[in-house]
Amino acid sequence: MSSTTKPYEEKMKASVDYLSRELGTVRAGRANPAILDKVSVDYYGAPTPINQVATVAVAEARVLTISPWDRQLVRAISKAIQASDIGINPIDDGQTIRLVFPAPTEERRRQLTKDVQKLGEDSKVAVRNTRREAMDKFKTMKKAGEITEDDQKKLEEEIQKLTDANIKKIDEICAAKNKEIMEV
Repeated sequence: MSSTTKPYEEKMKASVDYLSRELGTVRAGRANPAILDKVSVDYYGAPTPINQVATVAVAEARVLTISPWDRQLVRAISKAIQASDIGINPIDDGQTIRLVFPAPTEERRRQLTKDVQKLGEDSKVAVRNTRREAMDKFKTMKKAGEITEDDQKKLEEEIQKLTDANIKKIDEICAAKNKEIMEV
């Protein structure tokens, strides 16, 4: 890729990476530590992500265990999880916290696949907006005489290839997540 298309390539990659992170927090019925990424606990007055104050592990397919490094955080972590929107009640024994993930109902699975598709579409829109931004920039450069018409066509082809590759990647990521949701 040319240096002219590099910033746009990075923006498209950022859109795909964002989708991957967001889909990691979608609860598909399996225990997934990424679901706790958005949950913070009050640690000495500062909101701190749980994975920075405890060990988070998958004990079984549907059970997540959280072992705080400081035992006094057990209650605070439990409260933070209850206050969050993940919809699972923590079970704590004073030393560790267990999150048991129930199997989603058929209706819930359908809703989750719709949510995944929406996140995928939003990412595709972001990629297409980046393409449009690049195309506009190339037209401006052509009008200003910075590049020739042939160069403009080559750059537009490069951007289109990047767009197609990233859209395909988004489709693959969404298909894999939907498969995971429906298999549970």
